[in-house]
Amino acid sequence: MWARVRLARTIRKFLRRHAVMKILYTNFHTGDGGGHTTYILNLAAALGPRHRVTIAAPRSSRLYLYARQIPGVEVVAMGFRNTLTSMIGTGLALRRLIEKHGFDIVHVNGSADHRIAMLATMGLGRDSPCIVFTKHNDLPARGVTTWFKGKLGTDSVICVSAYTRRRLAQTVYGRKVNRVVRHGIDLGRFAPVSAAAVSRIRSRFLPGIPEDALVVGSVAGMDDNKGWLDMVTAVAMLPDSLRKRVHIVLAGQLPDATQRSRVAALGMTRQVTYTGMLRDVRPAVALMDVGFVLSQRETLSFACREMMAMGKPVIVSDTGGLPENVTPGEDGWLVPPGGHGYIAQLLMLLLCNPSEVERAGAAARVKSEAEFSLQIFASRTEAVYVECLSRVSPLVAEKGLAQRVARGRAASSAS
Repeated sequence: MWARVRLARTIRKFLRRHAVMKILYTNFHTGDGGGHTTYILNLAAALGPRHRVTIAAPRSSRLYLYARQIPGVEVVAMGFRNTLTSMIGTGLALRRLIEKHGFDIVHVNGSADHRIAMLATMGLGRDSPCIVFTKHNDLPARGVTTWFKGKLGTDSVICVSAYTRRRLAQTVYGRKVNRVVRHGIDLGRFAPVSAAAVSRIRSRFLPGIPEDALVVGSVAGMDDNKGWLDMVTAVAMLPDSLRKRVHIVLAGQLPDATQRSRVAALGMTRQVTYTGMLRDVRPAVALMDVGFVLSQRETLSFACREMMAMGKPVIVSDTGGLPENVTPGEDGWLVPPGGHGYIAQLLMLLLCNPSEVERAGAAARVKSEAEFSLQIFASRTEAVYVECLSRVSPLVAEKGLAQRVARGRAASSAS
């Protein structure tokens, strides 16, 4: 027993100081992938320089395209479809990849890739990697396949918010080791811009808006459950003199005919600008005074943190993990889901107190620097990997990490 404890301690110390872990990230999304894509790209960029990182994703995905631009990261085209034939074929391909590279960690990010990773690692014995699962959404974790994934295909669970962890507490995943690791943002990339730059961007994208306009916007997406129509409705409720001073900017897929007709029925067509899908959302964020994420359900929101990192205070709905991003009244504001009247009252307050917007925006950046950094995000995720490997220390030793400990010691002694 004590030998195992000593081995675990040695492995932890080595991994923290010397080891190069072999990490495989998987994701099933074939298109944009939203927050899943941002999550994996950020981790790969942060951990790639000190570990051997591989990403397996569909060739048609944004993740596959963007990951190929990260130096030192290997990208493998792999689809994760749910048909029986595809699961068998992909499972065999994934198993070959795991056997070829000898991964220490397979970090899965969705139901489809999690299921196939479970199948691919069955029977590998001492050569089986640790499977780490990140719960990105708040969809119910129940059913037979979920039970099998939790029981047979999960060693550790990462929850992106405390809300997510509470949701999983009574599921099969609640019996696993759960850690809350909130999203991190590249604070060098997402940073406040000068007033002169904001003026230039506004003159380009929002020509003719009043000098005293309040620009509110979102880069959280255009699905109905993202709540952007709640903001449009709230602005439409304002007295005419105030309503004309508010302009809404929305980044993401262009609205469909039904959504456009709802905006038109509110008399708001001229006060809403749609940017469409953007490769880089920073110009859209830069021209805002206030950001918003009014989702009906949300586990945390990269978009919220990106806007805050650029010095924009945010209005968020009091649902899911969104409240974990803000300190109400300090760097943002909470409103009830679908609370049009509350949003309208808040907008009136901000229109009459522009200095409050500036103060809250500065506070949002301060919080971002203290809590949202990519370094914090990566180190906490890395700590989950270390803990997971050390917890299964007998298997880790058999896989060869003990020999890597010895090599690490020798290298340290030589230096």
